[in-house]
Amino acid sequence: MAIPQNPGPLVTTDLNADDPIPEGFTLIDVRGEDEWDAGHAPGALHIPLDELADRIEEVPDTDIMVVCRLGRRSAQAAAILTEHGIDAWDLSDGMAAWQTNGLPLVSSDGDIPTIA
Repeated sequence: MAIPQNPGPLVTTDLNADDPIPEGFTLIDVRGEDEWDAGHAPGALHIPLDELADRIEEVPDTDIMVVCRLGRRSAQAAAILTEHGIDAWDLSDGMAAWQTNGLPLVSSDGDIPTIA
């Protein structure tokens, strides 16, 4: 695993396939509710992008990785977090690549997880 020391973009191949959320990090998924319900990373925190600024106090005091489906919303989320003094790494290839690279997924309803 090669997580850069300084916050910035990451790709899923930087992550350990057996334990993709590094110790000391929280993964925040900024996709919408339906996307989250269909499939998300186990252990991720769900705060949709349009709610992030209002829910900034819910962001844990850890290093933060942010993810969306393809990378656009997560880049915006990383910028919001940085503006609030929070170190954030943007998982720039998103949950689509997470699924393609075989990283673990769960769904909210117990169905087979998918990235929509």
